[in-house]
Amino acid sequence: MDAETTKNLPAPGLMVLFGSGETSPSGQKIFDYIFRRLPDSPRVALLETPAGFELNSERVIGRVGEFIAHHLQNYRPRIQVVPARKRGTDFSPDSAEIIEPLYTADLIFMGPGSPTYAVRQLKDSLAWQALQARHRLGAALAFASAAVVAISAYALPVYEIYKVGEELHWKPGLDLFSQYGLSLVFIPHWNNNEGGEELDTSRCFMGKSRFAQLVEMLPDNLTLLGIDEKTALVIEPQNGVCQVIGAGGVTLIHTGVPHEGAIDEARLSGTGLAELAGKRRGHVHQFRSGESFLLERIGSFRPPVAGSGLTEAVWRRALQALEEHPQAPLPPAEVLALVEERQAARSRKDWAAADAFRQRILALGWQVKDTPSGPELEPIEPHR
Repeated sequence: MDAETTKNLPAPGLMVLFGSGETSPSGQKIFDYIFRRLPDSPRVALLETPAGFELNSERVIGRVGEFIAHHLQNYRPRIQVVPARKRGTDFSPDSAEIIEPLYTADLIFMGPGSPTYAVRQLKDSLAWQALQARHRLGAALAFASAAVVAISAYALPVYEIYKVGEELHWKPGLDLFSQYGLSLVFIPHWNNNEGGEELDTSRCFMGKSRFAQLVEMLPDNLTLLGIDEKTALVIEPQNGVCQVIGAGGVTLIHTGVPHEGAIDEARLSGTGLAELAGKRRGHVHQFRSGESFLLERIGSFRPPVAGSGLTEAVWRRALQALEEHPQAPLPPAEVLALVEERQAARSRKDWAAADAFRQRILALGWQVKDTPSGPELEPIEPHR
């Protein structure tokens, strides 16, 4: 691929990580945030793999599809389940026919099941290669529960430790972010309290004391991200911004990297997190729902060059699919922010402000149309 072709490729799409609750009211709000940044009538691929060992795996992922079809119907999503359940079967993640919908998806979702099973089935698979290729060419990725754990550099064996009683340990994960220059470990269900007063089930059912021991087992110079339940961390590679959406917050624990600036000690008081990070020569940041922060707070995000790390056949098929189904231009974050401000102005009947926001949106090359289901954006065709 020549340099000119590479330069004209889309940027990587959104990356959304749910702490839990993808089919809750909070989940609807998060999906709404995603869909407003997708093309009209987006193609949605639901990857079944993490639940592939379950006899009702089709229903497990199907419930997510039904939720999206019902609660996000205004976006007219075209939903397709990708039943890549188990290697060596007719539903293998290495089957070119099974995984074909991934190449044309605008959003790829992967969620409930077993993290370690997902890693075993997807590691170096055709499905995992296709998912990465499509994301690099602009598709959004959304992961929940087991999938969030599985994409880590080191995956937490939740069931093996919590249910079976195995010794504390980590498993190699799918390490999605390594291609972007980051070494990350994700912990969903960060603030879980199902155990009540009798049992600490926070930190994805590990509890604070066991989690502290688990952190000691990890190598230095990586970042742990704890995501509260009914909460999502949204990563926007195009503008280098992260946002927390939902009912809770996100906790970043850097190891092997002392912090040179000020830390909000009030937020960390009584959590034990500052002490935990201190033992690993690191530091902690916490962000509440509605807060944004720069992606560089997590680390230096570097998009890979073209199809590096992928097989030539997968990258070629991804480029072919992009040519066959060209992606419509998507509104930039600045335009989306102005649309939200305009909606707020309309809600308080400040029509002058709303019209001013419309003019600013027009000046950026987009036209906003008010419909019964909400505002819609269309790019303004340049005069020839």
